Amino acid sequence: MKIKCLKDEYWYGGFVKDGTKMPLSEASNVTVDTTINRTPNQAMPLFVSTKGRYIWKKEGFKLSFKDGEIEIDDDCFVSEAVGTLKKGYLKAMAEEFPFKKGTPSPELFKNPIYNTWIELTFNQNQEDITKYAEGILSNGMPAGVLMIDDGWSEYYGNWTFHSGRFKDPAAMIKMLHEKGFKVMLWLCPFISADTLKYREALAKDILIKTSEDEPYIVRWWNGYSAVLDMSNPEAVAWLKEQLDALTSLGIDGFKFDAGDSFFYEEENKTYGSTTPNEQSILWEQFGEQYEYNEYRVTYLAGGAPVLQRLCDKQHSWNEEGIGGLIPDSLLQGITGHPFTCPDMIGGGEYVNFHEALKTRFDEELFVRHCEIACLMPAMQFSAAPYRLLSKENYKKILTLIELRKSLTDYLMELVERAGSTGEPILRYMAYEFPEDGCDTVIDQFMLGEKYLVAPIYEKGQTGRFLYLPKGNWLRNGEKIISQGEKLWCEQGEDPLILFERQRAM
Repeated sequence: MKIKCLKDEYWYGGFVKDGTKMPLSEASNVTVDTTINRTPNQAMPLFVSTKGRYIWKKEGFKLSFKDGEIEIDDDCFVSEAVGTLKKGYLKAMAEEFPFKKGTPSPELFKNPIYNTWIELTFNQNQEDITKYAEGILSNGMPAGVLMIDDGWSEYYGNWTFHSGRFKDPAAMIKMLHEKGFKVMLWLCPFISADTLKYREALAKDILIKTSEDEPYIVRWWNGYSAVLDMSNPEAVAWLKEQLDALTSLGIDGFKFDAGDSFFYEEENKTYGSTTPNEQSILWEQFGEQYEYNEYRVTYLAGGAPVLQRLCDKQHSWNEEGIGGLIPDSLLQGITGHPFTCPDMIGGGEYVNFHEALKTRFDEELFVRHCEIACLMPAMQFSAAPYRLLSKENYKKILTLIELRKSLTDYLMELVERAGSTGEPILRYMAYEFPEDGCDTVIDQFMLGEKYLVAPIYEKGQTGRFLYLPKGNWLRNGEKIISQGEKLWCEQGEDPLILFERQRAM
C-alpha cells in the first residue's frame, strides 16, 4: 500500500534510537522495518504525523519513504488526519495502546537515581556500595533510589547475593534504608550454563529450546547463557520465587536488563510459541508488578507504567553521546514512553567511560549531560561527580540538583498526569505549538506545557540558538514577548537556558 505525504507533513515514530533521524517527510528517502526490534532501546510499531495521521500495526511493519510517497504493508492501519501531532498521538494512544494507568514509583523522579555500575562495574560488593552511598550524602547530594548493578549475584539465574562479596546483605539494605535510599537490583533473563540453577531450570523444562529441542544458548555482552522462557508460567513462578526472597530482605525493586528482541530467534521453541518480540514483551510485562523498575529496551511497551532509560551513551559530544539525549528522549514520549531517563550522567558505556577517565575525561561534557538530564523525568548518576570534577564544576552539579528540586512539584504533577492521560512529559515543540512552524525542532523541549528547556550540547559553547514560539515568556524574571523567532541566548550564570510560558489571563 502507498500513501502520499501531505504538504509540510512530518512523521515521528519507530525506534527510539533513531531520534536524531526524525522527523521523516516527503523529502526523506529511508526504509524502516519495525517487525523486529534490532536496536538496544524501545520500539513501537507506530508513526505519528504533524497533520494528525498515524500508521499502526501491532505486529510491526515495513515502511519506506521515497519521492513523497510512503509505502507500507497492506494490512497496516492508516488513520485520517485530525490536524496536529498532539491530536494524532492522543488518538493513536487511545485506540491502539491505551495507558494501563499508574506510574513507576514517584521516588524514581523526586530525587536523583544512583547506579553503582561505573564506580564498581562487575566488582559489586557490600563495602564499596556502602562507601558509595556514604559519599553521596557526605558530599551534599540527596538520598534517592540506589541501583546495585550487574555483579551482585552468585551468577546469572541464581539471584542471591554473592556470599564472598556480601557478608550481610540484609544489614546493608537496612543501613541504606536508614540513610534514606531505596534499593534496586540488576536482573536479566539469562542463566549461566553448567550451574546448579541451569540444571534445575532444565529439569523444570523452563528454558527456551532450539529447533532440535536442545537448550538455546545465546551469545550476549557477558558471554554465553541459557535463556528463561517467559511464556512458560512455571518459568515466571520460578523467577518470582527468587525475587520474593529478595524483597523479603528489603529490596524495593529491580532493574530489568537485556530482553532485547535480537537475543531470540524465530526458530526457537517456546512454551507459548512466541516470536522474539513477544519474549521481549513478556519480559517487560513481568516487571510491571514491581513499583520500582527500570528497562533499557522494550517492544510494544507504550502505555506501560515502567521507567524506560535510554541505552548506554558514549562519553562523547556526538549523536552516540549527549547529542542524542534530547532527540531520543523526545521520541520516547511521542511513542508512548513518558517515564524516561536519559542514561547515566557522563555516559553509561563503561569500557568507553573508563578509557575516557585515563585519556580524555571531559568535565564540561559531564556537566552538560547533567544540565540536559536535570529537567527530564528521571536523572541518574553512576560515576561519582564529587570524585571526578573540580570543586567549581561539582558546585554546578549541586546547583542543577537544586533547580530540579525547585520544580519537583510540577514534575511530579506531570508524572501523575502521564499515568492517567498518556501525554508525554517531554514534548516536541510541534506538540505544543502546531502553528509555529517548529515541526523539525528536536534539540530543545517543552517540559509539559509550561517550561521551554534549551540545554547546550556542543563543546565550548556558552550559548545557543533556540526557537521561541509566539507568546509571552519569562526568563530569570525578565518578560519576553516573542513573535515566533529563532534567537541566540547566552547561558550566563544561569544553571541552564529555561523559559517559563506565561498564559494569557
